[in-house]
Amino acid sequence: MGDLCLLAFLGMISAMSPLSTDMYLPGLPQLQADFGVSASLAQLTLTMTMAGMAIGQVAGGPLADRYGRKGPLLLGMVGFFLMSTACYLAESIYWFLAFRFAQGFCGAFGIVISRAIARDVRSGAELMKFLAILMMVHGLAPVLAPVFGGQLLLFMPWRGVFAVLAGIGLLLTIFTLIYKETLPKDKRIPSIAGSFGSFIELLHDRYFLGHCLVQCFVFGSFFSYLAGSSFLFQNVYGVSAQTFSFIFGSIGLGLMILGSLPAKMAGAVEGVVMLKWALIVPVGGSILLLAGFFLDAPIWYTVPVLFTTIVPMSVMGASSIALALSKQGKNAGSASALLGFFSMILGGACMPVVGIAGDHTAIPMGCLMVAGYALALLSFYRLIAPYHHRELHQR
Repeated sequence: MGDLCLLAFLGMISAMSPLSTDMYLPGLPQLQADFGVSASLAQLTLTMTMAGMAIGQVAGGPLADRYGRKGPLLLGMVGFFLMSTACYLAESIYWFLAFRFAQGFCGAFGIVISRAIARDVRSGAELMKFLAILMMVHGLAPVLAPVFGGQLLLFMPWRGVFAVLAGIGLLLTIFTLIYKETLPKDKRIPSIAGSFGSFIELLHDRYFLGHCLVQCFVFGSFFSYLAGSSFLFQNVYGVSAQTFSFIFGSIGLGLMILGSLPAKMAGAVEGVVMLKWALIVPVGGSILLLAGFFLDAPIWYTVPVLFTTIVPMSVMGASSIALALSKQGKNAGSASALLGFFSMILGGACMPVVGIAGDHTAIPMGCLMVAGYALALLSFYRLIAPYHHRELHQR
């Protein structure tokens, strides 16, 4: 695979999270009505996916460090295809929840291994550029997925989205068979126990832990937005599923465009500076957003404030992951797994809480977003910034 083909491939396999969640977000109210369940239980279908993705990354990262990238990745893509098919066929909400967990678990292998492959082929500023471009490719998924999902709902019920996801899983299985292994046997961790044991070493590193916590709290806020956005716009503001998909897609487009900044600025602006501002801006935006919810602000206020709050996440992702992985070599898969685990686990816990006050208020969503962004900024200043201050003084 050439660089361009490899980037496209990594972008697709890293997009398992937005594909699994964003594409069927416009159909979440339909799913709720079809199964006859509460808003919180409907949002639990997102939580199960996030939980599966969190645990799947913890499994996939060490396996990729021990056995190479290709085998575990192929296993994950085949599983994603099978579990998407099972979701399409599920008749019980409880079977659906189980299949969603398994779908997330299998899709997680694509998320974690894509970052490990990037670390295999790039380092330093080149890794920052590679990850930034990767996130731009990855950013196409949240742009296209909800828009495509909203249009699908014009012609088919919400289950049709999972038939499309099964097709994507099959396509990625074929592409994985073509991919050439990037982790030679002599660079692999010799035992699976040693691969999993590297988790302890990584978590004792305060700097790396700081990046894990930043990922945890920012994505907790982001997934609160994911879980609450369809109810916010369709139930509170009364827009159609198609209009919601375009609003959601425009925010995804902002994520993709802003994600180009780290690639252009790598080497000229330090990654830690980009990370700092990618955390400060959302804190202010989320406070304004919550204030708007309390004051029943109109949609023309909410959309731009929400846009400003969400889109810096692409800069945060590229800069934080590049800074965290730049100090890892043979542990890149395990390090990527921990970053992925932390980015998923709080989001999964937050999703049902978004609907705790019913499906006609966004105040719980706003509170969770403010808390998450504030804690991420606190983690940055307590655990990440001090390391870079010391590094600066030592130059």
